Amino acid sequence: VQLQASGGGLVQAGGSLRLSCAASGSIFDINVMGWYRQSPGKQREPVAVISNLGSTMYEDSVRGRFTVSRDNTKNTVFLQMNSLKPDDTAVYYCYLLHSGSTYWGQGTLVTVSS
Repeated sequence: VQLQASGGGLVQAGGSLRLSCAASGSIFDINVMGWYRQSPGKQREPVAVISNLGSTMYEDSVRGRFTVSRDNTKNTVFLQMNSLKPDDTAVYYCYLLHSGSTYWGQGTLVTVSS
């Protein structure tokens, strides 16, 4: 299983970005996809997660600003990020969890300038 993330970049505070992550390989229909992020000097933290049935969960600091969604026909997960803040600056990693294994994308850098 391989995951390819894209969509990071530089944006001003208050702006928006949309991340995408496409998974390929042998993937069962029952799975969870989501996003973590890691800021310099900090541990990797969960951001948002979505099940194959569309159930979602968000980290408190992004709830109401970020929206996670997915296209099951393409095994792709998205993260729409609005009202971005400098504290959102991080490398964002997508992941896929199924059959007890976790697969990670390569990470995409999001930089929010003040």
